[in-house]
Amino acid sequence: MSDEIHIESVRKQLFAKLIKEKVFWSYNMKDTTPSDISDEVLIALTYKYLDLQEIDLLKRVFSAKKLKDSWIKYLLPEGDYLYTLNRFLAWYCFDIKHPDSYLKAMTTRYHNKLINNA
Repeated sequence: MSDEIHIESVRKQLFAKLIKEKVFWSYNMKDTTPSDISDEVLIALTYKYLDLQEIDLLKRVFSAKKLKDSWIKYLLPEGDYLYTLNRFLAWYCFDIKHPDSYLKAMTTRYHNKLINNA
């Protein structure tokens, strides 16, 4: 099985599981397909709503950089709301040795970027 076919298969599998979790409540599901959801969003939603088995599946088909970029872009800005999840992901997925310090630094960096761009 080629890498492209394998990635599409995993995307479809994750998409179906996210539908079961009713994650796409704001989408018109008659017109929405797995290809309508970007890799970044699919990764973030998988981290947020699915289990370790699916998180491990992400690691098999996406690069570590893509996984981390998606996490930083979509989940870290949630701050305290997703603190426990982000702390776990930092440790489990990204092998960050001091997740509390890392999360604080990244949150500060995110807020400084918002202030400087205002």
